[in-house]
Amino acid sequence: MPDAPTSGLIAHAIQLAIAPVFLMTGIAGLLNVIATRLARVIDRARSFESMWPTLDARARDTVRQEVAILEWRRRLCSWSINFSTAAALVLCLVVVALFVDEFFGRNMRWAAGGLFVVALVLL
Repeated sequence: MPDAPTSGLIAHAIQLAIAPVFLMTGIAGLLNVIATRLARVIDRARSFESMWPTLDARARDTVRQEVAILEWRRRLCSWSINFSTAAALVLCLVVVALFVDEFFGRNMRWAAGGLFVVALVLL
C-alpha cells in the first residue's frame, strides 16, 4: 500500500473519474426524459379509463387497441429505466475501481475498463 496520498495523487484520481461522472450526468437527464414519457403514458391510460363508461362498442374496441399500444410503451419505458439505472450503478463501480487503483496501488484498470464497457452496453 502506498504512503499517504498526496494532492497530486488525489488530483489524478479525480481526473480519471471525470468521464464516468459526466456520463452519469447524461444518464440522469435520460432517466428524467424516460420518467416523463412514462408519466404521460400512464396519464393517457387513465384518461381512457375515466371515459370508458361513456364509450360505445366501436369506440371501446379502438380504446382497447390504444391501451395495448400504451402497455407496450409502458414496458419499454420501464425496461429503459431499469437498464439506465443499472448503467449508472455500474459507472459508480467504475469510479470506485479507479480510486482503488489510484490510492491502494491495485491494478484495477482492466476491471474499470470492463465495467465501463458493461455500462455502455446497458445504456
